[in-house]
Amino acid sequence: MVGEGVLHECLHSPLVSEVLLLGRRPAGIDHPKVREVVRPDLMDLAPIAGQLSGYDACFFCLGVSSIGMKEPAYTRLTYDLTLAVATVLVRANAPEVTGRAGMTFCYISGAGTDSTERGRTMWARVKGRTENALMKLPFAHVYNFRPPFMRPTPGLKNTLSLYRYLGWLYRPGRALFPKGFITLSELGRAMIAAAAHGAPRPVLEPLDIVALARS
Repeated sequence: MVGEGVLHECLHSPLVSEVLLLGRRPAGIDHPKVREVVRPDLMDLAPIAGQLSGYDACFFCLGVSSIGMKEPAYTRLTYDLTLAVATVLVRANAPEVTGRAGMTFCYISGAGTDSTERGRTMWARVKGRTENALMKLPFAHVYNFRPPFMRPTPGLKNTLSLYRYLGWLYRPGRALFPKGFITLSELGRAMIAAAAHGAPRPVLEPLDIVALARS
């Protein structure tokens, strides 16, 4: 859902000239801005590193729910996978390789992520460890986005059923608790703005995302 929503904003933004989709299976997107690389094993990108070079930013939208998962399995699909992809990208887009400024890495984390890595909530610890590890890699910039509840973009096909059923909460929730509600469109526009112009801090909480989307 998040990946489709962010892609939607990229395709409509004049700041984005080309999008490379990297995924395990074909996305079925036919658009002049888009080209695609399918790689069933995203843990092993070294053989295709050359195809991932020359890009200004990565919008990393992969993720799974922690519901019903043990920490080792969640860590593999959150920390290990993210770092496996990021490590290849930072090397493939290093200034000495491309002759350009280094890549900006935008990571979708989550509201409530635990930067100390020591809290009681498993997913928050793992997300915090992932954020911290990304910020140690030599990207030009790393921005960790921590969205709360997101209103889906109308008309997209991958909206999770939970968001369809609870969408009515968005208007009253945002009015009463603005830190707890954003739109998926705002998240996508904020990521584009961060890649194009930078962001005020490496960890972006919900109100930061909204402000950046309006910039």
